[in-house]
Amino acid sequence: MKFLIYSRKSVFTGRGESIENQVELCRRYILTNYPGSTDGDITVYEDEGFSGKTLDRPQFQRMLRDMRAQRPDCLVCYRLDRISRSVGDFAALIEELNSRGVAFVCIREKFDTSTPMGKAMLYIASVFAQLERETIAERVRDNMLLLARTGRWLGGATPTGYTSEKTREVVIDGKVKSACALKTDPDEIGTVDLIYRKFLELQSLNGVRKYLHGHGLRSRQGQDFSLPGLREILQNPVYCAADRDSLAYFREKRADVCFTEQDCGHGRGLLSYNKRDYAVSRAPRNGVDKWIVAVGRHEGRVSGRDWVAVQRILERGGPDTPHSNARNGYALLSGLIVCARCGRRMFSKARSGRPGQYDYICQNKLQLGKGTCACPNLHGPQADELVCRALEPHAKPDGGLIPLLKELRRALQAEHAPDPPADLRQRVKAREQELERLVLALGSAAPGSAFAQKIAQRAEEVESELNRLQAGLVQTGAEEEPPSARAPAPPVLSIEDSSMTVPEKRALIRLLVQKCQWDGETLHIFLCGGQPSSQSGEVSLSMEADSPP
Repeated sequence: MKFLIYSRKSVFTGRGESIENQVELCRRYILTNYPGSTDGDITVYEDEGFSGKTLDRPQFQRMLRDMRAQRPDCLVCYRLDRISRSVGDFAALIEELNSRGVAFVCIREKFDTSTPMGKAMLYIASVFAQLERETIAERVRDNMLLLARTGRWLGGATPTGYTSEKTREVVIDGKVKSACALKTDPDEIGTVDLIYRKFLELQSLNGVRKYLHGHGLRSRQGQDFSLPGLREILQNPVYCAADRDSLAYFREKRADVCFTEQDCGHGRGLLSYNKRDYAVSRAPRNGVDKWIVAVGRHEGRVSGRDWVAVQRILERGGPDTPHSNARNGYALLSGLIVCARCGRRMFSKARSGRPGQYDYICQNKLQLGKGTCACPNLHGPQADELVCRALEPHAKPDGGLIPLLKELRRALQAEHAPDPPADLRQRVKAREQELERLVLALGSAAPGSAFAQKIAQRAEEVESELNRLQAGLVQTGAEEEPPSARAPAPPVLSIEDSSMTVPEKRALIRLLVQKCQWDGETLHIFLCGGQPSSQSGEVSLSMEADSPP
């Protein structure tokens, strides 16, 4: 008989349920309960420092690949939560083990998956494993928020202008505890003060960025400040003094304010917590109404009145909002073209006094001046027209795009054995990304137009496919849909259709094109699914550079 042993531990401690102890206990169990078995029949997989939240662990994925290739008799682990703390992942794994005839043994809980009762108890235990994980996460978060209300710095990358230092304080019964507090960094704080002064003067992020670049002021990483980086500094309450103006602002925004008027006027800065939702993928920024704002132990740099004035300006927005000109009413390729000289995106800029004329200009040149990039500007109307003509053949039945789409559809609707959980997750992610692009395209279409109807049709097909894949994550043994139920080929539209609006054409181009690249002489078009070089995934157009407007 062939046996697989899997062991996992989130944090290395060298004691208790260590990786070595888990493996040794599993090995003894096998040699004791399966007479005739030897060490040569056992393969061990160890993941040290990986959480049981997901199955994305290197040795666990290697074990799955070996299991599908070698067909072992039994998978052994020390405890159920060593495999997974997610009910969905665990259910999918058990179904795959059953379909391949692989027994599952958990020596601590002594489960036997060969009986219905044993399988039911296994699922119940996995529910409690997930509950334990979520309870631990909630308890840690509650403790962090409780500490936050004391004004302590809870760790992480410190804001520009500050460093972190440990402090010691005596609490009840003479106990000494350490905490972290922010300390002013004299090498950086002057730049922060300048950023606030110049923004209140210029009321433009791009203006501040040009000023800093012209005076040789760089970020902590030694690079030019980016627009999002400047916005983050200007929106961070850490620089704001705790006074009546800041108190009124956060009360107006319905934040969880942990200070009163009696705490104001001492020159101390603010600390904000719960600014991002880490329970969601990519941790999006929470609204101010979900923030916890407390008085810190560091010096504030900007008065509440000035800080609130900065927020009002940012809330109004402006023409220098990052990528705002990527969605104008005339250019088709704004933000889609990449400068080959410096790697930044190129955006459209209308020519003064010449209606209908515009150029694509490198973002560095737009924001920091002509001396930052030597790449020539690209004549906008000519580039748009030639790109539309170049893409038109690829939308025809015998073009290069249709085979790429057919290959994608074959990959999604393969008729072989059910995919492993890892592959299913990748396919789900791909469908989510495609659906997001279709929704963005639909938002640019005129309501009721043929373009909008066909994009909506394709979105429904992708959503149906996504639902089927997500169901497969829970039960990977589900049968494929019959051929008659599969989605038809995606609709093909003509880019040069005169009835389409500029936003509709722009949205369609973004469905077909991954990116464009301008090197000063040739515009390279990289189709979605294509590979750079001379293969069918790239179209190159020789064009003449345009002089700066």
